[in-house]
Amino acid sequence: MISALNWTKNVASEDRVRAHTRPEINEKIDKELEQRLRFYATQDEKTISERIEQLDREWDIERVLHANAASFSVLGLGLGATVSRKWFLLPFIVSAFLLRHAIDGSCPPILMLRKLGVRTRHEIEAERHALKMLRGDFNQLSRDKDGSIRDAEELAHAVKA
Repeated sequence: MISALNWTKNVASEDRVRAHTRPEINEKIDKELEQRLRFYATQDEKTISERIEQLDREWDIERVLHANAASFSVLGLGLGATVSRKWFLLPFIVSAFLLRHAIDGSCPPILMLRKLGVRTRHEIEAERHALKMLRGDFNQLSRDKDGSIRDAEELAHAVKA
């Protein structure tokens, strides 16, 4: 469990959104993860599996950002065509935000979404991985005498399960 938490905290160099999120927001998200993992550490396999299924449906911040950007762009185009040409400014602003996010991983909507607790794909995957460890998905892996995993196909199957 702790290794999943450390992994989440150390992933900031690879995760541009975490790198551009204020530390106190990342800490809040990490603390909530830790609390969930402590709770699920006391639960049965069925309950853990249900949580993993919830994680499969959770939208990461990239998906939320893209859905919101598309919605606001369509809204701006519709209002620009029917109400006032000034509304055509909205899709322009949304596009500028998306471009900034593509370049450096940050933009004003990301800051708001992070405050609301929307997580990155890496953060969601860290929880999924920790829950699979708690459920025992990796207990049956065959190991060689040196402790390394014997069969890469077996490992790939365990991670996907």
